[in-house]
Amino acid sequence: MPQRIPPDDIERLKQTVSIERLVEAAGIELKRHGKTLMGRCPFHDDKTPSLAITPDKNLWHCLGACHEGGDVFQWVMKRNGVSFRHAYELLREGIGALTAQPVKQTTVRALPPPVQFDADDQALLNQVIDYYHRTLTQNREGLAYLEKRGLVSSEAIEYFKLGLANRTLGLRLPNKQRKSGADIRAQLEKLGIMRASGHEHFAGCLIVPILDAGGNVVEVYGRKTSKVKEGEPKHLYLPGPHAGVFNLDAIKVSDEIILCEALIDALTFWCAGFRHVTSSYGTGGFTDDHLAAFQKYGTKRVLIAYDRDEAGDVGAAKVAELLLNAGIDCYRIEFPKGMDANEYALRMQPASKSLGLVIRSAIWLGKGKAPALTTDTMSVDIEPVLIEATTPSEIVSPTIIEPAAPASPLPEAPKVELVTEIDGEQILIGLGDRRYRIRGLAQNPSLTPIKVNVLVSRNDAFHVDTFDINIARHRAMFATLAAKELNLKDDVLIKDLGRIYLKLEALHEATLAKTNDKKPELVTLTDDEKKAALDLLRDVKLLDRILADFHACGVVGEETNKLVGYLAAVSRKLDKPLAVIVQSTSAAGKSSLMEACLAFVPEEERIQYSAITGQALFYMGNINLKHKVLALSEEEGAARASYALKLLQSEGKLTIASTAKDPETGRLETQPYSVEGPVMIFMTTTAIDIDDELMNRCLVLAVDENREQTRAIHQLQREAETLEGFIAKEERSHLLKLHQNAQRLLKSLHVVNPFARALTFPDTATRMRRDHTKYLALIRAIALVHQHQRIIKTMTHRGQPKEYIEASLDDIEIANKLAHDVLGRTLDELPPQTRRLLLLLDHMVSASCVRLKMDRCDFRFSRREVREFTSLSDTQLRLHIDRLVELEYLIVHRGGRGQSFVYELIYDGKGKDGKPFVPGLIDVEKLRSTSTTKSSRGSDGGFAGSTRPQRGVNTGGSRPTKNNETLGNQSVESASRDDLLENALPEPETETES
Repeated sequence: MPQRIPPDDIERLKQTVSIERLVEAAGIELKRHGKTLMGRCPFHDDKTPSLAITPDKNLWHCLGACHEGGDVFQWVMKRNGVSFRHAYELLREGIGALTAQPVKQTTVRALPPPVQFDADDQALLNQVIDYYHRTLTQNREGLAYLEKRGLVSSEAIEYFKLGLANRTLGLRLPNKQRKSGADIRAQLEKLGIMRASGHEHFAGCLIVPILDAGGNVVEVYGRKTSKVKEGEPKHLYLPGPHAGVFNLDAIKVSDEIILCEALIDALTFWCAGFRHVTSSYGTGGFTDDHLAAFQKYGTKRVLIAYDRDEAGDVGAAKVAELLLNAGIDCYRIEFPKGMDANEYALRMQPASKSLGLVIRSAIWLGKGKAPALTTDTMSVDIEPVLIEATTPSEIVSPTIIEPAAPASPLPEAPKVELVTEIDGEQILIGLGDRRYRIRGLAQNPSLTPIKVNVLVSRNDAFHVDTFDINIARHRAMFATLAAKELNLKDDVLIKDLGRIYLKLEALHEATLAKTNDKKPELVTLTDDEKKAALDLLRDVKLLDRILADFHACGVVGEETNKLVGYLAAVSRKLDKPLAVIVQSTSAAGKSSLMEACLAFVPEEERIQYSAITGQALFYMGNINLKHKVLALSEEEGAARASYALKLLQSEGKLTIASTAKDPETGRLETQPYSVEGPVMIFMTTTAIDIDDELMNRCLVLAVDENREQTRAIHQLQREAETLEGFIAKEERSHLLKLHQNAQRLLKSLHVVNPFARALTFPDTATRMRRDHTKYLALIRAIALVHQHQRIIKTMTHRGQPKEYIEASLDDIEIANKLAHDVLGRTLDELPPQTRRLLLLLDHMVSASCVRLKMDRCDFRFSRREVREFTSLSDTQLRLHIDRLVELEYLIVHRGGRGQSFVYELIYDGKGKDGKPFVPGLIDVEKLRSTSTTKSSRGSDGGFAGSTRPQRGVNTGGSRPTKNNETLGNQSVESASRDDLLENALPEPETETES
């Protein structure tokens, strides 16, 4: 039977919801005619205004073709094409006044769904029970039914997750004409929550869920809260056999259990203070789960509290026989004839003493002398009395064991001053004899909503809940429930909450104002710090210096990876930064490499997270990401945000449109959210197969996993234990601060590449379009880090001065070296770890063929031999060998022993040095000769081509000679370079010294 809508709620909505506002929200313009407002009726083709609104009576009426009218309920039903119950829910939720939409029988539910459509069966059942639970706590009729049954305990409601099915679940699900609605309704029908007719199975029922040890719902009991039709059941369960045991926690901790016939009876005992209680599912509903639980947790005594009727006596006898055979003592709690536990507790007040009487009078059901009952909860202050009657009709007037105190008006607290104290993140407020503790105010990003956790206490009683103190309905519900616990009037607590709200609003507004006024703290360098940083940036061997400092900070080897990571972090200052993914197996050192690179970046210019959710990046408008490093510890932790990361890397910004409630009108409005870039993205991953769309936007760095690298790491770890290692650790902070200061001095400059038209890059695959942009960005990053060794030029475009520096041939040469290592891996069809195994196999096969004097095509080897040679784990080896077989680097042959297999290597031996290679990059020496630039190669073989003086464009680390002009002078125009560039750029107007 559907849950009845409270009449006072209907009248309240009729009076408080303005019909004028509803009509205007539908996009209808109203004009005043005396006391009436007139507009065009949306329900027919209205040429002249015929819709009359009477604000005084809050009614509407169509004077034209419709001849219809009524109050706000009739308007929402007519306008939205919904039932009266649905209109009630829309108006009660405050979303009846939506923006204008066509008048139709809508299949789109306006109420938010209480379940997730992608949840599995167990999660979905849990969510439905949670919704029923929330419904009960907000439903006065449901709470009144519990009060009528003597179950007045908010603790019981929370502990057992009691709920109410008031037929609103279906209103919050999509219509069955929609695919999402059909799917979720079919899933709920399979679970037994919905019926084939589309109605809720437990409609109009008090819900008592049965939970397992993990807190999951395994059974649901529904008790009709109103009169039922003839033939309609009052007690409902989920389809199928009963599962689970009610109040399992009590069975775990108590060796004596009260066993009731019905769950309402068990709740009666629990609310009266007898917490060691459980229930079967009717007289024949004692299941194997009950017996198994009693035996598992060592139950010694069971007090059977079945109804005192024929069915109850027969059921109790069967259960007693079963328990006695299992070695468990049994007693029979006998109520007056025809009564059950709940009816007896209601008639015999107070329930705690009356139930204690029948417990102490329980009859032994076994043979011989009954064991003594020693449970403390059964001791009462009066002598045991057995109350009997032949039939229920003979019990005319209930026997009162102890007369209840006459009803007296609840005390009203005097007016007192509000005393506020702030203790850390919680606010303590005193109002007379009430004490309020408020938590969570700081977690609210705006003035609306203000969701807080409030605990109110008075003497030994208290009530605690989390709610939005901005919403009057939430405050009223909190006051209603708290008033029962504290024995106060609702009005007292409502007034308290009003005063507390004003205080919290003032505190929160002051906190937000202080937060908004707080500007990011700028780091100011001293003269000595600035000089040391500039000396570093002007070092002619800057890149070699960077690598040396990495080693001094405890990162050995990984020369290319360290330099690329450093340059990529610097590229955050470019318009289109690089992105980096460090890939390796677990424990190979990928996180150490990323942390080392990030340590050189100033703290205010890096943001690091362990994981990030799918929509988090879209709502980071309060965090400035522009020209910063966004580091994520594991790519798996950002899997849901991969789409946002791709957009942020490609487009340099994120924009999303989302609905939010207007704080003034309460209407849902579309609001845009945007995050400004560009941002440099730094991630690590252990996955061998990286998402293609993410990988072709990033540089993939593979950690060196060779044995030599492991030895070097071990050596460094041992040296860290020495005195020299301790000194080096102390020096590390100095080096990191020096590099952070140096990066603070780097400006976001545009980099012009005068040799760009002469550069070449492979074009055999479509993805190389993006790899080419990485190559060019790498050149720009190298030039940018050398900006203090270059001339900063200025040109004027459309009246606006633009500063830039030029890339040099040395920058291109360094980028080519790095591109072969980094982009070569990206273009390789094999992941780095698989490529490493292939090279090891080639080495093993070549050595074995020389030793055995046989051709490579005749040599066969097993996986065990490879495992012994490479020291790889079997799991890793299987993965990489399967990939090599799939890509036809290995051929599988049948072995000589049963089902064993052996392999043949058909790799032709190319790339034995193990170094990746990008074909088609321009020869820089050829480009030098073309531009008639004289150069001499440095003898140290380092990254900084500092010993190569040249005319024309100054390169990173070039030392001026008598043929070169200094940084402060005008650059010498090179005719050969002009021929190369074909006058691609306008002549710079001014040049300034860096």
